[in-house]
Amino acid sequence: MVGSGRSRGLDRQGFIEREGALGRVSEGFRPVVAAARERVLNVFGPQLHSAYLYGSIPRGTARPGRSDLDLLVALRGEPTEADRAAARALDEALDKEFPQIDGGGTLLVGRAQVLSDLERYDLGWFVACLCTPLLGEDLAEELPRYRPTSLLARETNGDLALALPRWRQRVAEATDDNALRTLVRGCSRRLVRTGFTLVMPRWNGWTSDLHEMAEVFGEYYPERAAQLRDAAVAGYEPGPRADLLRSYLDDLAPWLAEEYARVHGVKAPRPGEQ
Repeated sequence: MVGSGRSRGLDRQGFIEREGALGRVSEGFRPVVAAARERVLNVFGPQLHSAYLYGSIPRGTARPGRSDLDLLVALRGEPTEADRAAARALDEALDKEFPQIDGGGTLLVGRAQVLSDLERYDLGWFVACLCTPLLGEDLAEELPRYRPTSLLARETNGDLALALPRWRQRVAEATDDNALRTLVRGCSRRLVRTGFTLVMPRWNGWTSDLHEMAEVFGEYYPERAAQLRDAAVAGYEPGPRADLLRSYLDDLAPWLAEEYARVHGVKAPRPGEQ
């Protein structure tokens, strides 16, 4: 079996340990993090509640020139369109200035949303377990501890079926290699994570490594193991693979959405979802 004991990302009580730390940021990415910290504070000022890093940079696994900068910014109120435009401008400026990152994205949320009952096992879990505090008061202090349960699986990735129509439209509209690479990267990562959380409660652990996720999934669904291993490779090394995207949409993704709903149920609908 892949992983054992505490190596499965759990503490001694069986709760998911928070991954990432500022001390794990490698030397090459420290100027990026320092600039991001300063600029987030300057851009959002008094309306900023807290800011966080997530992804490979705080885990210490980022690759210069290949990894992106992932930020989550929690505001005291609900984000406006002006706030979102400011976040996009911040991402673009950091990407242009620092060659060690390959793009970036700021997830902008409101404090009340993170702490809401609806988001307790999705966005709340994400902040508490996958985000590294960068600025402000840590919202994890107001959230529960989390175990790798079926409820957590359902609320984090139980909405794959809703994503498929959007994926089909985006694939149909992709006109160049850059657009295809972006889709391959995003869809591959989403499928691997969904496959992993499908079996997460049985495996009883947590990892953010795509290759390990695929291997864990393969222990329970050997007939689909090769597909998820290929998706993990594409998640880290995406190419303009229209054929791969078609295979996702024609086979792997619909099967995974159906099996997920059968095992864990469907994620609670969010406002505005049909």
